[in-house]
Amino acid sequence: MSFKTILVAGASRGIGLAVAEHFIDQCDRLLAVSRTAAPVGEWVQTDLSDLAGIETVVKAIGDDCLDALLYMGGTWETHAFTNQYRFEACSDEDIARVIAVNLVAPIRLVKALLPALRRSDNPKIIFMGALSGRDNFPGREVANSASKFGLRGVVHSLREELRSQQIGVTVINPGNVGTPEVLADLAAGNLTGGEAIPLSDLLSILGCILSLSRATCIKEIDVPAMLGKGA
Repeated sequence: MSFKTILVAGASRGIGLAVAEHFIDQCDRLLAVSRTAAPVGEWVQTDLSDLAGIETVVKAIGDDCLDALLYMGGTWETHAFTNQYRFEACSDEDIARVIAVNLVAPIRLVKALLPALRRSDNPKIIFMGALSGRDNFPGREVANSASKFGLRGVVHSLREELRSQQIGVTVINPGNVGTPEVLADLAAGNLTGGEAIPLSDLLSILGCILSLSRATCIKEIDVPAMLGKGA
Protein backbone atom coordinates (compact mmCIF):
# COMPACT_ATOMS: atom_id res chain seq x y z
CA MET A 1 0.00 0.00 0.00
CA SER A 2 1.08 3.55 -0.64
CA PHE A 3 -0.53 6.68 0.77
CA LYS A 4 0.07 10.38 0.29
CA THR A 5 -0.65 11.71 3.79
CA ILE A 6 -1.58 9.92 7.00
CA LEU A 7 -2.30 11.62 10.32
CA VAL A 8 -1.84 9.69 13.56
CA ALA A 9 -3.22 11.36 16.67
CA GLY A 10 -1.58 10.21 19.89
CA ALA A 11 1.64 9.21 18.14
CA SER A 12 4.13 9.75 20.96
CA ARG A 13 3.61 6.43 22.75
CA GLY A 14 1.58 3.25 23.05
CA ILE A 15 -0.68 2.21 20.20
CA GLY A 16 -0.30 5.54 18.41
CA LEU A 17 3.49 5.28 18.29
CA ALA A 18 3.30 1.71 17.02
CA VAL A 19 0.84 2.77 14.30
CA ALA A 20 3.09 5.66 13.24
CA GLU A 21 6.12 3.39 13.07
CA HIS A 22 4.15 0.84 11.05
CA PHE A 23 2.91 3.26 8.40
CA ILE A 24 5.86 5.68 8.17
CA ASP A 25 7.31 3.84 5.15
CA GLN A 26 3.95 3.47 3.43
CA CYS A 27 3.18 7.14 2.90
CA ASP A 28 4.75 10.28 1.49
CA ARG A 29 3.97 12.24 4.66
CA LEU A 30 3.04 11.10 8.14
CA LEU A 31 1.87 13.70 10.64
CA ALA A 32 2.47 12.55 14.21
CA VAL A 33 0.17 14.59 16.44
CA SER A 34 0.83 14.62 20.17
CA ARG A 35 1.61 16.83 23.15
CA THR A 36 4.96 15.16 23.87
CA ALA A 37 7.63 14.48 21.25
CA ALA A 38 6.85 11.81 18.66
CA PRO A 39 10.00 9.98 17.51
CA VAL A 40 8.75 9.21 13.99
CA GLY A 41 7.10 11.23 11.29
CA GLU A 42 6.52 14.96 11.18
CA TRP A 43 5.77 15.89 14.77
CA VAL A 44 2.87 18.30 15.23
CA GLN A 45 3.08 19.45 18.83
CA THR A 46 -0.40 20.27 20.04
CA ASP A 47 -3.10 19.53 22.59
CA LEU A 48 -6.18 18.32 20.72
CA SER A 49 -8.44 18.98 23.70
CA ASP A 50 -8.00 22.68 22.95
CA LEU A 51 -9.51 24.45 19.92
CA ALA A 52 -6.19 26.14 19.20
CA GLY A 53 -4.65 22.68 18.99
CA ILE A 54 -7.13 21.66 16.30
CA GLU A 55 -6.22 24.74 14.28
CA THR A 56 -2.53 23.84 14.58
CA VAL A 57 -3.25 20.51 12.89
CA VAL A 58 -5.26 22.16 10.12
CA LYS A 59 -2.36 24.50 9.39
CA ALA A 60 0.07 21.57 9.35
CA ILE A 61 -2.03 19.73 6.74
CA GLY A 62 -2.24 22.81 4.56
CA ASP A 63 -3.53 22.04 1.08
CA ASP A 64 -2.51 18.38 1.16
CA CYS A 65 -5.03 15.61 0.77
CA LEU A 66 -5.52 13.39 3.81
CA ASP A 67 -5.84 9.68 3.05
CA ALA A 68 -6.22 8.49 6.63
CA LEU A 69 -7.13 10.14 9.91
CA LEU A 70 -6.17 7.65 12.62
CA TYR A 71 -7.29 8.83 16.06
CA MET A 72 -5.24 6.53 18.27
CA GLY A 73 -4.97 8.88 21.24
CA GLY A 74 -6.83 8.51 24.48
CA THR A 75 -6.62 8.94 28.20
CA TRP A 76 -8.29 7.59 31.32
CA GLU A 77 -8.79 8.36 34.97
CA THR A 78 -6.05 8.11 37.59
CA HIS A 79 -5.61 4.44 38.62
CA ALA A 80 -7.90 3.28 35.81
CA PHE A 81 -7.73 -0.46 35.04
CA THR A 82 -6.03 -1.20 38.35
CA ASN A 83 -7.34 -2.45 41.66
CA GLN A 84 -6.73 1.03 43.08
CA TYR A 85 -9.41 2.68 40.93
CA ARG A 86 -12.30 4.20 42.86
CA PHE A 87 -14.94 6.32 41.12
CA GLU A 88 -15.56 8.44 44.21
CA ALA A 89 -11.88 9.35 44.33
CA CYS A 90 -11.83 10.72 40.76
CA SER A 91 -11.34 14.46 40.56
CA ASP A 92 -13.54 16.72 38.45
CA GLU A 93 -10.40 17.57 36.46
CA ASP A 94 -9.84 13.88 35.73
CA ILE A 95 -13.39 13.41 34.48
CA ALA A 96 -13.38 16.55 32.31
CA ARG A 97 -9.99 15.67 30.79
CA VAL A 98 -11.06 12.14 29.81
CA ILE A 99 -14.22 13.37 28.10
CA ALA A 100 -12.37 16.21 26.35
CA VAL A 101 -9.61 14.01 24.92
CA ASN A 102 -11.57 10.86 24.13
CA LEU A 103 -14.81 12.36 22.85
CA VAL A 104 -14.84 16.11 22.17
CA ALA A 105 -11.43 16.26 20.47
CA PRO A 106 -12.21 13.58 17.83
CA ILE A 107 -15.44 15.37 16.88
CA ARG A 108 -13.67 18.69 16.44
CA LEU A 109 -10.74 17.15 14.57
CA VAL A 110 -12.88 15.36 12.00
CA LYS A 111 -14.94 18.47 11.37
CA ALA A 112 -11.82 20.55 10.83
CA LEU A 113 -10.15 18.02 8.52
CA LEU A 114 -13.09 17.15 6.26
CA PRO A 115 -11.82 19.41 3.44
CA ALA A 116 -8.47 17.57 3.44
CA LEU A 117 -10.18 14.17 3.55
CA ARG A 118 -12.35 15.11 0.58
CA ARG A 119 -9.20 15.75 -1.45
CA SER A 120 -8.19 12.08 -1.09
CA ASP A 121 -9.05 9.38 -3.61
CA ASN A 122 -9.86 6.90 -0.82
CA PRO A 123 -10.34 8.70 2.52
CA LYS A 124 -10.58 6.75 5.76
CA ILE A 125 -11.26 7.74 9.37
CA ILE A 126 -10.44 5.19 12.07
CA PHE A 127 -11.03 5.70 15.78
CA MET A 128 -9.54 3.59 18.54
CA GLY A 129 -12.41 2.73 20.83
CA ALA A 130 -12.37 0.11 23.57
CA LEU A 131 -14.28 -2.93 24.74
CA SER A 132 -15.30 -0.81 27.72
CA GLY A 133 -17.48 1.17 25.31
CA ARG A 134 -19.49 -1.93 24.38
CA ASP A 135 -22.87 -2.87 25.86
CA ASN A 136 -22.71 -4.78 29.13
CA PHE A 137 -18.93 -4.85 29.33
CA PRO A 138 -17.95 -5.10 33.02
CA GLY A 139 -15.75 -2.00 33.14
CA ARG A 140 -15.61 0.15 36.27
CA GLU A 141 -13.97 3.29 34.88
CA VAL A 142 -16.94 5.64 34.59
CA ALA A 143 -15.55 8.57 32.56
CA ASN A 144 -13.53 6.34 30.25
CA SER A 145 -16.47 4.02 29.57
CA ALA A 146 -18.76 6.99 28.97
CA SER A 147 -16.30 8.53 26.51
CA LYS A 148 -15.88 5.26 24.60
CA PHE A 149 -19.65 4.71 24.44
CA GLY A 150 -19.95 8.25 23.12
CA LEU A 151 -17.18 7.73 20.58
CA ARG A 152 -19.10 4.83 19.08
CA GLY A 153 -22.10 7.14 18.68
CA VAL A 154 -19.89 9.72 16.98
CA VAL A 155 -18.57 7.14 14.54
CA HIS A 156 -21.98 5.74 13.62
CA SER A 157 -23.43 9.21 13.08
CA LEU A 158 -20.41 10.36 11.08
CA ARG A 159 -20.67 7.32 8.87
CA GLU A 160 -24.25 8.18 7.97
CA GLU A 161 -23.39 11.84 7.47
CA LEU A 162 -20.42 11.06 5.21
CA ARG A 163 -21.73 7.97 3.46
CA SER A 164 -22.81 9.82 0.33
CA GLN A 165 -19.23 11.11 0.03
CA GLN A 166 -17.83 7.59 0.50
CA ILE A 167 -15.58 8.60 3.37
CA GLY A 168 -15.04 5.45 5.42
CA VAL A 169 -15.53 5.73 9.19
CA THR A 170 -14.61 2.82 11.47
CA VAL A 171 -14.20 2.26 15.19
CA ILE A 172 -11.99 -0.55 16.55
CA ASN A 173 -12.76 -1.75 20.08
CA PRO A 174 -9.84 -3.72 21.54
CA GLY A 175 -9.25 -5.05 25.01
CA ASN A 176 -5.69 -4.92 26.28
CA VAL A 177 -3.22 -4.41 23.41
CA GLY A 178 0.33 -5.72 23.77
CA THR A 179 2.29 -2.49 23.69
CA PRO A 180 5.51 -2.56 25.74
CA GLU A 181 3.82 -0.51 28.45
CA VAL A 182 0.81 -2.82 28.71
CA LEU A 183 2.89 -5.99 28.69
CA ALA A 184 5.06 -4.62 31.49
CA ASP A 185 1.99 -3.70 33.56
CA LEU A 186 0.43 -7.12 33.02
CA ALA A 187 3.65 -8.86 34.02
CA ALA A 188 3.82 -6.77 37.18
CA GLY A 189 0.19 -7.42 38.03
CA ASN A 190 -0.63 -3.72 37.77
CA LEU A 191 -3.33 -4.03 35.10
CA THR A 192 -6.73 -5.72 35.01
CA GLY A 193 -8.45 -7.20 31.96
CA GLY A 194 -6.40 -10.30 31.37
CA GLU A 195 -4.35 -11.25 28.34
CA ALA A 196 -3.41 -8.78 25.60
CA ILE A 197 -3.81 -9.17 21.86
CA PRO A 198 -0.53 -8.99 19.91
CA LEU A 199 0.21 -5.48 18.67
CA SER A 200 0.91 -6.96 15.22
CA ASP A 201 -2.69 -8.22 15.02
CA LEU A 202 -4.08 -4.74 15.63
CA LEU A 203 -1.75 -3.29 12.99
CA SER A 204 -2.94 -5.94 10.53
CA ILE A 205 -6.54 -4.92 11.14
CA LEU A 206 -5.70 -1.27 10.51
CA GLY A 207 -3.85 -2.17 7.33
CA CYS A 208 -6.78 -4.23 6.09
CA ILE A 209 -9.25 -1.38 6.60
CA LEU A 210 -7.00 1.12 4.83
CA SER A 211 -6.46 -1.27 1.90
CA LEU A 212 -10.16 -1.57 1.07
CA SER A 213 -11.80 0.47 -1.66
CA ARG A 214 -14.16 3.28 -0.77
CA ALA A 215 -17.04 1.10 -1.99
CA THR A 216 -16.78 -1.01 1.19
CA CYS A 217 -18.03 0.01 4.65
CA ILE A 218 -16.38 -1.39 7.78
CA LYS A 219 -18.49 -0.16 10.68
CA GLU A 220 -17.09 -1.56 13.90
CA ILE A 221 -14.63 -4.27 14.95
CA ASP A 222 -14.44 -5.75 18.46
CA VAL A 223 -11.07 -7.28 19.30
CA PRO A 224 -10.85 -9.02 22.68
CA ALA A 225 -7.98 -11.31 23.55
CA MET A 226 -8.99 -14.96 23.29
CA LEU A 227 -8.24 -15.41 27.00
CA GLY A 228 -9.06 -11.87 28.06
CA LYS A 229 -12.12 -10.10 29.41
CA GLY A 230 -14.92 -9.65 26.91
CA ALA A 231 -14.18 -12.61 24.63
